[in-house]
Amino acid sequence: MFLRRPARLRRAATAAAFACLLTATAAPASASADPEPSTAARSAAGLRSYLVITAPHATARAKKAVVANKGEVFASYDQIGVVVAHSTAADFAERLRAAKGVQQVGATRTSDVPADAADPAIPPAPAQTVPIEVETVRADMTQIGADKAWAVDTGSRSVTVGVLDTGVDDQHHDLKPNFDAAQSASCAYGRLDTRPGSWREVGTHGTHVAGTIAAAKNGKGAIGVAPTVKIASVRVAEPDTQFFFAENTICAFVFAGDQRFEVTNNSYFTDPWQFHCPSDPDQAAILEGIERATAYAERKGVLHVVAAGNANYDLAAKTTDNASPNDSTPTTRPITNDCRTAPAEMPGIVAVSSIGAGNTKSGFSNFGADKITVAAPGEAVYSTVPGGGYGVKSGTSMASPHVAGTAALLAGAIPGATPAQLRARLATDADDLPCADARCTGTTAKNNFYGEGRVDAAEAVRGLWGR
Repeated sequence: MFLRRPARLRRAATAAAFACLLTATAAPASASADPEPSTAARSAAGLRSYLVITAPHATARAKKAVVANKGEVFASYDQIGVVVAHSTAADFAERLRAAKGVQQVGATRTSDVPADAADPAIPPAPAQTVPIEVETVRADMTQIGADKAWAVDTGSRSVTVGVLDTGVDDQHHDLKPNFDAAQSASCAYGRLDTRPGSWREVGTHGTHVAGTIAAAKNGKGAIGVAPTVKIASVRVAEPDTQFFFAENTICAFVFAGDQRFEVTNNSYFTDPWQFHCPSDPDQAAILEGIERATAYAERKGVLHVVAAGNANYDLAAKTTDNASPNDSTPTTRPITNDCRTAPAEMPGIVAVSSIGAGNTKSGFSNFGADKITVAAPGEAVYSTVPGGGYGVKSGTSMASPHVAGTAALLAGAIPGATPAQLRARLATDADDLPCADARCTGTTAKNNFYGEGRVDAAEAVRGLWGR
């Protein structure tokens, strides 16, 4: 079971927040054993959101069935056979599961859809402070050899990393030089919104992640692992709760594929379930939808880098989930290894655990045999925060962008590399870390704490040393 209250991967100041530290140097802007919600709870529900799964490129019949069963089509991702439907009918899912052409149906939340979903507001642009911090090479960057990489290559302008998160402050002086507004959007509420500014930060988390990936090397503040690659913001979080519901993440992965990003960074888990169990029809539909979306993007050439989570949980030995559903009332339920956290346990992703300055697993970091790809620094990481400032955060959320930045360097050094090739290179280039804990099992070359080892940015540009 969890050894402490499970920490979310991205928020700094809510009841469900991940354990992280934030010290701004400039003022930032402003389960029970039954895995399904009870029938009584559903009968009292208002407008709810559902995933309707059908065959790819064959959603027309399912859309008609949605309307015929007291629902409305809110969004549709025909290329992967996923329809996002809204309904106030308590028996909507049960009725729709019997419709022809429908493979699965699942409620994506146990709370009502916010009224703002119909007409989302554009997040305001924060006022920017004048930068005063002198740029220095931080310990996390030397730990992964990023400083050695910069002496050879700082990244290709043809490479774009999609930051799937709470948004990005695109006006921050350390991010603005590399920000690509044309490839940015919002997927909050599960429907693509490409209006200018829709991608803006609704917290602080995404901006911090973006800086670790690609803060410009300009003499002020922070430096990212790949300081000249492009970054795009795909806002997944909803503004008030900062939840990352399944329809939002599916929208974001499909958009990432259509934009053909080289890399995405995903420092979150999909709400409201810490783990999604295929024995539950709602959670099974969520797993299927997200797996289709990540696979779609990968087929388009996108490598997904994902934070492993901050609950100090062995992902290869699951027994209990006491944090779900986190959008209503979490309860305790037994689970098995068939249950998966998403997207960290999706096929083909790069799952990242966190280490400290001593190259040992952070106390909060999840782990698990064959669950972790590589490890990276995730403690007291200094990076950008909204409004032109800087702050310190800790979590696997902070470890993941070190790997995403390294993957971006690789993508530039090996033009045309496939996601599988980039994933393999990250593993091959990683520096072995030995076990130093009784729970750490495996070999120095590969174990359940660090996977293939600590990510190595210098190795990512090794082929360019003679340039």
